Amino acid sequence: MGTFKAIRIDKADKGTTAALTQFDEAELMEGDVTVAVEWSTLNYKDGLAVTGKAPVVRRFPMIAGIDFAGTVEQSSHPAWKTGDKVVCNGWGMGETHLGAYAEKARVKGDWLVRLPDGISTREAMAIGTAGYTAMLSVLALEKHGLTPKSGPIVVTGAAGGVGSVASAVLSKLGYHVIASTGRMSEADYLKGLGAAEVIDRAELAGPAKPLAKERWAGGVDSVGSTTLANLLSMTEYGGAIAACGLAAGMDLPSSVAPFILRGVCLLGIDSVMCPIEQRKLAWNRLASDLDKGKLADITHEIGLDQVIGAGAEILAGKVRGRIVVKIP
Repeated sequence: MGTFKAIRIDKADKGTTAALTQFDEAELMEGDVTVAVEWSTLNYKDGLAVTGKAPVVRRFPMIAGIDFAGTVEQSSHPAWKTGDKVVCNGWGMGETHLGAYAEKARVKGDWLVRLPDGISTREAMAIGTAGYTAMLSVLALEKHGLTPKSGPIVVTGAAGGVGSVASAVLSKLGYHVIASTGRMSEADYLKGLGAAEVIDRAELAGPAKPLAKERWAGGVDSVGSTTLANLLSMTEYGGAIAACGLAAGMDLPSSVAPFILRGVCLLGIDSVMCPIEQRKLAWNRLASDLDKGKLADITHEIGLDQVIGAGAEILAGKVRGRIVVKIP
């Protein structure tokens, strides 16, 4: 047993500490597949973990990082063999199970998804949990019955990771995308992703009316709170909003009016414990429905030693698009 580089989070007298250090392989948790991690990414939840701004870490010591892509090194699981390319998101990694900001990860084989043909491990993490969550949201809207003919789709937090991928995928599928952002300076970036309109998030910031003017057939919301309440009040009859984030808060200051007077549906999107078959579908759809050129345009790369600083930036709303983390 040797050691490997990892971002380790420990309990401190006040909160937690995070540092890039050597981690003992003997301390890895139980699992039937060991993966040589090649790439990870930076998500909002990762920012909370490495900065200690919220108590998302529930086991110490913890290796941060909620998703990775890499190559199977050892396996006693029947589905996986040495050399297989895999991706893993969620399942408590970085919270209750040692995570992805490390040169090695040991997980349950049932958590892994085979990397689709045509997607590299770097591209998989350029998509990451944010992009996979965006695709789960699109799948939910489709299951509800929405199509490009239904009407516009609003995307909140559009310049962030979830919003960027959602905007790119929806526009490629033919939807009229309305991108909502607090950074109107990013309007050209968002239109480059395919957004037909860009609106200031201030339009969704005030107290929500029970019912407001109908503006969109559906939406993908990563913000929550008052923003989500306003989205619901402005959704057309029979429409739906896929809720997948809570950057502005966990509260929902809304009323039942959109649900019982307009038949609007609120679709909950969970990426962490999502069943494996839905995960496979999402990743396969991403392989076909996400423009790789646009993916490259919204992605920039950092090293493992830059993650902690970048974690503070993502919480401050300063990160545009996707960050991939090269490991080691």
